[in-house]
Amino acid sequence: MRRRLCEQKATMPDFDLSITICSWNTVDDLRACLASLRAAKDEANFEVVVVDNDSEDGSADMVAAEFPEFVLIRQEVNLGFTGGHNLAIKERKGRDVALLNSDTVVHPGAISAVSQFMRENPKVGVVGVKLLNPDGSLQMSCRRFPNPLAAAFRNTWLGRLFPNNRFTREYLMADFEHDKPREVDWVSGAAMFIRGELIDEIGLLDDDFFMYCEDVDFCRRAWDAGWKVMYLPSAVITHAIGRSSDKAPNRMIARFHLSMLRYYRKHDLRRASPFARPFMVAFAACALGLRATIFYLKNKVDVVRRRLAK
Repeated sequence: MRRRLCEQKATMPDFDLSITICSWNTVDDLRACLASLRAAKDEANFEVVVVDNDSEDGSADMVAAEFPEFVLIRQEVNLGFTGGHNLAIKERKGRDVALLNSDTVVHPGAISAVSQFMRENPKVGVVGVKLLNPDGSLQMSCRRFPNPLAAAFRNTWLGRLFPNNRFTREYLMADFEHDKPREVDWVSGAAMFIRGELIDEIGLLDDDFFMYCEDVDFCRRAWDAGWKVMYLPSAVITHAIGRSSDKAPNRMIARFHLSMLRYYRKHDLRRASPFARPFMVAFAACALGLRATIFYLKNKVDVVRRRLAK
């Protein structure tokens, strides 16, 4: 794979940046995202590659009709977040890559700010931007690497009992004002800029992660290879979390926890003794399975409540 990517890079002089978008049934959000990119066309020499993961809401036809200047790749199966972006990365004609969610809106100056920052900091392999919620509030998009204690408190009944617990605050980097550039463990894949040389060195996103944790895994691999991951607040993008995943919430709960288990086995277990690993895997599987079950049951209860309220 690395050899193929290197050969491709030697023949891709067309653009400095390829912005890849993986879309699944978010036609209105995707339209707003692409419109914001069209408005930013003079900020950098970039292309936009949209992979439509077999949407049923007319997303692909909308892109073809309304944004003919952008590359559209139609899929007859859902490749997931990772598979869709990997396909776009392999087909790109740009040097560097920016992963972008379809439910984002790029603010003026964001692309030029990241492009300039990466030119001035050649040791930086990954850059994350300041993400805002649709209401303008800060979205915690740069974080420390996950750990079991953070998972126990993050979005659980323990977290509700102890909302200001140290483990969640450390994981979310709530002790940081998010007002200046700094090195971070990982940044959200909703808007993640990646240097092409880094992809040549460590490869694509890991296909074992259909969606979720692929960004954590990639940033960890970047650090392991000697590259820096940076947060850049001068580049701003609005992100409406979960517009695709909310269409299949229980399926996404299962995928999220399965990805967490895969990440744990890939990165954390390798530091444990071979004799302890089977027990640690079993414990992690049980703990994450219980967590997923609680989320699943909560969703079911919420559905019943909404029906009774009508």
